[in-house]
Amino acid sequence: MRAAFIGLGYVGLTTAICMASRGMEVSGYDVDGGRMESLRRGELPILEPGLDSLFEGARSRGTISFPGSAEEAVRGADAVFITVGTPSRGDGSIDLSHVVSAARSIGRAMRSDSRYRVIVVKSTVVPGTTMGPVRSALEGESGMSCCRDFGLAMNPEFLREGSAVEDTLSPDRIVIGESDPRAGDLLLDLYGELHGSAMPPVLRTTPENAELIKYANNAFLAIKVSFANMFARLCSRIPGADVDVVMRGIGMDRRIGPSFLNAGMAWGGSCFPKDLRAIAAFARGMGVRLDLVEAALEMNSRGPSEVADVLEGELGGLRGRVIAVLGASFKPGTDDARESPAIWLAGELGRRGAIVRVCDPAARAQGIEVIRDPGRCLEGADAAVLATEWDQFRDLAPGDFLRMRGRVVVDTRRVYDPGRFGAAGVRLIQLGRGAPREQPIVRRSPGLRGHGAVPIGAVIAEYCR
Repeated sequence: MRAAFIGLGYVGLTTAICMASRGMEVSGYDVDGGRMESLRRGELPILEPGLDSLFEGARSRGTISFPGSAEEAVRGADAVFITVGTPSRGDGSIDLSHVVSAARSIGRAMRSDSRYRVIVVKSTVVPGTTMGPVRSALEGESGMSCCRDFGLAMNPEFLREGSAVEDTLSPDRIVIGESDPRAGDLLLDLYGELHGSAMPPVLRTTPENAELIKYANNAFLAIKVSFANMFARLCSRIPGADVDVVMRGIGMDRRIGPSFLNAGMAWGGSCFPKDLRAIAAFARGMGVRLDLVEAALEMNSRGPSEVADVLEGELGGLRGRVIAVLGASFKPGTDDARESPAIWLAGELGRRGAIVRVCDPAARAQGIEVIRDPGRCLEGADAAVLATEWDQFRDLAPGDFLRMRGRVVVDTRRVYDPGRFGAAGVRLIQLGRGAPREQPIVRRSPGLRGHGAVPIGAVIAEYCR
């Protein structure tokens, strides 16, 4: 079978290459001319483990191509995937202009190639988009009718950056929101060719349900991470408490599971922030308030400020202080710094007058110089924050931090050994871990360990009273 992809961002490119690696004929087009030229030269514009070798194999077999127009890419395809971006507007609502533009391009291509095909919306879109604006654009440009001359489907993606190849080739499930059974059958045949005997469970439903499944899935996972982050703040105040142990304990419950309970400063990336904002804005327009989603967004926005509060309290102010932020990508294993908590933290520190250095082995961030060498980043700094747990940062020893002018390290991912750091004379503050019981514990505000100490024994006594 032949597949075409309009939009070669993270989702479109990964899915296209994975399909081509299994022998399917795949063509791809993107409006970014520079990206198209790079791909024709065999250069991947994204960092994703395992994708480069699959790309090289597909190119050598001639199963993937990058033509000069959307019309050329669509011609002869059995399935055409819309995999363009759906950014947020200023009010958090979704911007569907790229999706509608892609649908129009596909519709124009269908005028000269009237074979039956299924158009598949894989971009994350709010309910009603597939059978509303997308269908209208396709029918208007092609002069053809949905459910008669072509099929339409919403097929959400569930890819994790850093594990996208595995998630594409071995997914938990496939969701097909079909305009009619013929469209669903054709898309199912395509996935049958991709997965063969390892076909995952398939849910066939309406396009509206498929659109909602994607948002509900991301909202649930983001809320789960927020839950862990919330308890990390509490554990930081309690002698002997460790959020990793608490989350491991609840994750052993089969109803909860261990995934997405690794607490940190905040969650970020290209999906969770924009998708939660989009579905919250959509629901408000429908007269419904998604209270848990709104709360997760609000709590998440506070995370970087709370870490900045910690540093401000420890250093007695941030103006003129040099802070080394270890990490720029929103998670290790990717060069993606979109909506990264590390970048949010750098911005917050800068607004408070700090001089910020950002270190990352792969990511680039617009408007920020990213240092590749951790030693250079730490040299002469007043404090450091481990924001993204790259292996290069995990491997740093206490002695590496002694080159700093100050001796304060905030570890938001709890990767360092408190005993080793303490013995070396480094003040290690770990998000989600209370001080050992034998030390006097205080409750501080603002933030996790700022000014305004109150003995925790007094807090507990007042609570018990």
